[in-house]
Amino acid sequence: MRQVDYRLNAIVDASLSDVGHLPELAAIAAKSGATIVQYRDKSASTRLMIERASAIRQAIAGTGVPLVINDRVDIALASGVDGVHLGAEDMDAETARRLLGPDAIIGVTVKKPADAAYAGSAPVNYACIGGVFETLSKVNPDPPVGLEGLRALRDQIRQSKPSLPVGAIAGISMERIGSVIAQGANGVAAISALFRAPNIAEATASFRKAVDASLKDNAR
Repeated sequence: MRQVDYRLNAIVDASLSDVGHLPELAAIAAKSGATIVQYRDKSASTRLMIERASAIRQAIAGTGVPLVINDRVDIALASGVDGVHLGAEDMDAETARRLLGPDAIIGVTVKKPADAAYAGSAPVNYACIGGVFETLSKVNPDPPVGLEGLRALRDQIRQSKPSLPVGAIAGISMERIGSVIAQGANGVAAISALFRAPNIAEATASFRKAVDASLKDNAR
């Protein structure tokens, strides 16, 4: 199965349209240290999502950074991107794998032990745990899992799939990167901390540098 570098997932959300054009934002992140880009859009029409996904794919072509679509397997298929990120209410990973093929990237959200058990048995390339902290980027009815919850869910996944990359999402700031990596995360996902920073390129590069340093420290 395809190995995914999940050190820094830059999530290009439709709500960032006030910041700039989504393809341009994705390109800045991909060229500044992001190792994977995710396009998330909860409100656009299917046609507009396909157009946006295709434009983002073209904008980051040549960087080597893969693009996945949040929730929508149909958009991933139609736009020719690298894969999807699935939540608990989305298509199951087994069906997505059958549709997208063996080389596609499939990621899943993990919020509770049942999700962690699924991630450990499903045909997925990575899991992302969260929300770890409170966030303003998404309406989340579930309480944050916190650092202890992150560690517990990470350990549960590791028992069945030791090599599966696991990220942390929600409320991740520069100051919190070290703590989530110390709890077993292989990387982080971010939206506002990257794309609403005064300088997106600098913020992305700083995040990536902090992730790499923390991973190095925890490998000792």
